[in-house]
Amino acid sequence: MSKGLLDLLIIGAGPAGLSAADAAAREGLDYLVIEKGLIADTIFHYPVGRTVFSTPNELEMREGSLESCREKPTREELLSHYVRFVLERELRVNTEEEAQSIERISSGGFRVLTTRAEYTASRVLFAIGAMQHPRRLGVPGEDLMKVRHRFIEPYPYVRRDAMVIGGGNSAAEAALFLAEEGARTTLTIWRADWENRDPKKNSIKHWVRTPLEAHIEQGHLRLVFFQEIEEITERSVRIKLDDGETVELPNDAVFVLIGSDADFTLLRQAGVLIEPSGLTQVPVYDPETFETNVPGLYVAGHFTHARHIKEAIAVPRRIIPIIAAGLKR
Repeated sequence: MSKGLLDLLIIGAGPAGLSAADAAAREGLDYLVIEKGLIADTIFHYPVGRTVFSTPNELEMREGSLESCREKPTREELLSHYVRFVLERELRVNTEEEAQSIERISSGGFRVLTTRAEYTASRVLFAIGAMQHPRRLGVPGEDLMKVRHRFIEPYPYVRRDAMVIGGGNSAAEAALFLAEEGARTTLTIWRADWENRDPKKNSIKHWVRTPLEAHIEQGHLRLVFFQEIEEITERSVRIKLDDGETVELPNDAVFVLIGSDADFTLLRQAGVLIEPSGLTQVPVYDPETFETNVPGLYVAGHFTHARHIKEAIAVPRRIIPIIAAGLKR
């Protein structure tokens, strides 16, 4: 099925994509959002019941519109907020429709083939998340069924030996949830990550660290400083500690939570340059317009340098009027 020429095709229905759709509607653009998963799909894959690290004013689509029972909203409250935003404004969002290819066309626009249709658009905005490819340890046994690269909930692991590997908030929070709900939990972390107290360097948030330390002191959670994971087997994990000693710990479940990366396949296919940025990569784009090196192709969201949800929402509100003005010219 082929569609007529769109002014703007938005790929991704997270906070950035929804903000772009809202701005495009207000500018009178003929737009469409396609999302391979669900609305706010990255947040949908957060652990059940998770408290989001930001306050409502940093996450909401309109000032004062996100109401939460506590200071910070839960995963469920935030999901409901974004879904209601789409429904109440009747935004054009197609979920469970994945973009499969993109190419430039002679008129200067783009042709995008999806799992459902083929679209042509004068402009394309990529607002995809950065959780597509969970990073791997690359060790023997990582492909066992008991190894997970995302944490959902603790209840299947009550009275079982569970290990969380990672040094960020997601790993610390997963270890906390598991320990609180009766799993025999080990947090395996690099010493530098545990000793990091600088919020600007992605230290563990204090509201996670404080109860985590309490569980460690009470003996409900084991903290292991490691140098290398040597092997994962059906019943154990062999670890080289940071002092060089090798230990083998009994284990029923492993959560490898060491970060994720965005899928840049389509951006590369379109000719967008990708450059290193710390431990990850970002597309090359103009910091004012967020237009990439490919004219007419824009980026926004978590895989750019404006990674926080607040900025992911704010950026489309700045660049969509610029896109609209260019189309009118």
